[in-house]
Amino acid sequence: MAPKPYELDLRPILRAGGEPFADIMQAAGGLAPGQSLSLLATFEPVPLYRTLARKGFDHAAREIGGGDWEVLFTRAVSESGARADENIQASTVGISAQAWPEPLGHEDFRDFDPPEPMVRILAALEEMRPGEVLSALLDREPLFLFPELRQRGHHWRGAVEPDGTSYRLLVRAGLSNEAAA
Repeated sequence: MAPKPYELDLRPILRAGGEPFADIMQAAGGLAPGQSLSLLATFEPVPLYRTLARKGFDHAAREIGGGDWEVLFTRAVSESGARADENIQASTVGISAQAWPEPLGHEDFRDFDPPEPMVRILAALEEMRPGEVLSALLDREPLFLFPELRQRGHHWRGAVEPDGTSYRLLVRAGLSNEAAA
């Protein structure tokens, strides 16, 4: 059974003239495997559809009265029946995981609150030599970690585990001058 959708009511932020984009992206990145995101807004957030589609979400929108909208974002399902979050994601397409050495260790960060997994992964990478690999098990896709890895010149591969309960991340330590442009 899928978890209850995470509800994010943006109406107070929007009515106060605020910008809820960061809240939306944080909520989308923090969803449990199989969990949907329910947004309540003062307008139909059409520009958000494309942004979240690039992150693997489909949407269903309905006006709920008074000009307010409810939009339910769910992970897209491919024709094969696989959810989009089950597909392997990587920092660079041209680097084969088969060429990577075995991970030095396997860390389980599923019981840690953000940003602790990110802090620990970045600290571990500081101690690693270029080319060494770290394996980490997380309770969600680490969207805020990816830009940090890229900035530091590290490469990563990750996907939701087949049972849908966690996210497996492999990080290959890069050279400090390998930072992506």
